Amino acid sequence: MHFQSETDSLIVELTAAFHQKQGGIEMKKFLAIALALCVVFSLTACGGNAPAPSKSPVASSGNPTPAAPREAELTIMMSFPQYMDQWETYCRQFEEKMLKEENIKVKVNLEMPSSDQYESILQARLTGDDAPDLYTLHANNIGTYYKAGNLTDLSNEPLADKIYVDVKKTVTAEGKLVAVPLESMAWGVLYNKDIFDECGLQPPKTLSDLEAICEALKAKGYTPFMLAFQEQWVPQLMTALTLGGKVSGELTDWVDRMYADQGSYEEVRDIFGPIDLIMKNGTDRAMEQGSEAGAADFANGKAAMFVQGTWAAKTIMDTNPNMKLGVLALPVNENENCTRVNLATSTTLAVHPDSKEMDLALKFANYVLDDEDSSELFQSCGFNPLATCHDYESASWVADASDYVARGRAYQDLVLPSSVTDEQGKLLQEYYIGTVTKEEIIRRLDEAFRNANKISK
Repeated sequence: MHFQSETDSLIVELTAAFHQKQGGIEMKKFLAIALALCVVFSLTACGGNAPAPSKSPVASSGNPTPAAPREAELTIMMSFPQYMDQWETYCRQFEEKMLKEENIKVKVNLEMPSSDQYESILQARLTGDDAPDLYTLHANNIGTYYKAGNLTDLSNEPLADKIYVDVKKTVTAEGKLVAVPLESMAWGVLYNKDIFDECGLQPPKTLSDLEAICEALKAKGYTPFMLAFQEQWVPQLMTALTLGGKVSGELTDWVDRMYADQGSYEEVRDIFGPIDLIMKNGTDRAMEQGSEAGAADFANGKAAMFVQGTWAAKTIMDTNPNMKLGVLALPVNENENCTRVNLATSTTLAVHPDSKEMDLALKFANYVLDDEDSSELFQSCGFNPLATCHDYESASWVADASDYVARGRAYQDLVLPSSVTDEQGKLLQEYYIGTVTKEEIIRRLDEAFRNANKISK
């Protein structure tokens, strides 16, 4: 090639000039040749013989260049720092899902203040201009937050059709679904499945079923019920279960009428049927037995059933890890529709109506009940299943209670004045030792409710 021969000639001259030891002329010649050589090399590197570039670019693959992802941020404020790791992981999964499926590069800012400071921090944020996009709140406060305009209607979101009907009631305000349930608890009477199996027994559907179960247990040498009434909140649980079943199954307007001074405990007199049966067929010295000791004795087989919530499961299973623990609904009468478990929702997740990233906030709310990922999240947190997308294996007692919920045999925890609830527990202690009658209990509870109404007005 022309450039190649010219380059070779210049190299020869450059070498000769370099070896000249004398005279400035030769050095000048050396520099001139060196400069020329650099020019030749630069022309070669630039492709002097190459054709001129085309004015129109040529597509390399035929595929368009992908658009740059949209960037966004979400702030989520939650009240349970004990689950920080689980929710951090879930937020990262959401980020990956959005980038892959929506081409949105979202950064989720997860905030978890300490439990004792959460409420005050949240209120300050909501009343200011720094409200989080999503935040947790207790289900009991849903009505208040909704009236204040702090909740978004989620009724038409995909998640709405997944939540069990009875659970949905706990996160509803004025007929609208306004929060995603997270932590829920369904509970009834704890029972020893091994003892029931040995005696060939099934959970009762009616009060007469429960009477037959008691007789069958006694015939086999078992005490039907563990009684631990030292703390008044424990016998009060009998009232919670029986009153809840009676009201939800037959008298759905009773609580509202009681708050309006238009009802009476005489209408729910049925609750004394199972209460009398339990007290008649229970362990001795109930007033000397505390809840923890009662749970341990129950775990050791001293009774077949225990009117206690599933929160006692830890004590029971620590005492007897091999126990097969179950949950049954306490019958109130002969109406099977009244045989229900108590369902309470504590923590829920809400979407703030003023979120600047409403579309993403709603996507995250739906992701909490995602068909593929939600079960793993709820299981890792130890939450109860509460939607059709939850298919993980729960503890036996959780599974039993959840089955009632799934079948619509649950009632939302009744909201009664705390003074009335306390009075119920106190009166049942007195009823057990025989110092009050049914009629006195009805009269005093009616009076307690009226007094509570006066204070609230």
